[in-house]
Amino acid sequence: MLYSSTTPSAKRRAFRLALAGTELLRFPGAFNPLSAKLIERKGFEGVYVSGAVLSADLGLPDIGLTTLTEVAGRSAQIARVSDLPVLVDADTGFGEPLNVARTVQAMEDAGVAGLHVEDQVNPKRCGHLEGKQVVDERTAVRRVRATVDARRDGDFLVVARTDVRGVEGFDASVRRAKALVDAGADVVFPEAMADLAEFEAMCSALDVPVLANMTEFGRSDLFTHAQLRDAGVRIVIHPVSLLRLAMGAADRALDELTGTGTLDGKVAQMQTRAELYDLVDYAGYGDFDSGIYDFSLEGNRG
Repeated sequence: MLYSSTTPSAKRRAFRLALAGTELLRFPGAFNPLSAKLIERKGFEGVYVSGAVLSADLGLPDIGLTTLTEVAGRSAQIARVSDLPVLVDADTGFGEPLNVARTVQAMEDAGVAGLHVEDQVNPKRCGHLEGKQVVDERTAVRRVRATVDARRDGDFLVVARTDVRGVEGFDASVRRAKALVDAGADVVFPEAMADLAEFEAMCSALDVPVLANMTEFGRSDLFTHAQLRDAGVRIVIHPVSLLRLAMGAADRALDELTGTGTLDGKVAQMQTRAELYDLVDYAGYGDFDSGIYDFSLEGNRG
């Protein structure tokens, strides 16, 4: 009922322990708190909060228009309803190293388990689009160092994303990734790898875990979890998948409503009322309320 009973520090410790194991950690992207609860119910290991999803949710393109306040606020709403660790897309950290430091502490206060910062220039753009630019190695390293130095909880996970692959090629992306690890990154997120061989080579080149982005309509093929695990990947995110599925279903339903004047033909595809009530734990709230005060006449005579 209400929010998670697991503390943020406990979620971070659990994330670290899981990452020290051998299993691939699966982090679907939540587009709101309710979808985060569904992700947990389905048995996944974590929840991802995508900057692209948050931007789209606000009706904006993913070009760095969202603010730290907006991202931290939505991240807090998602993190507090789930016992799972939440990993957040912090774009470029929302500014220079001091801004990056503030971002880290705001995310710690939001209760998330970790974040990733990237090496694109400001304003950034979607990592799978043409025309993106990256900062020089010195600037990228300063961002990661600021992130690492600012965290107050040593279990808070710092993921360094590099977009160098799509700008300067694979070999340059490996060099950049190594520099980010030297700067203190706990995990490397190499964006837009071309194939499984590149993921495998990146994993072999680094002594920290590697994260794979399995976003639809992107530069990488949609590899299976088994393929990624065999390549050495330790975390996989599906950042926009649930939003795309939900919006696709909504689009088709609105067409149906426009065309037929009823959604009777779509009811079988909907989450039922009973399923929704179960997911938000209506019964738990009722039990809590009746335990605090009995509204029955029998219980209140006297």
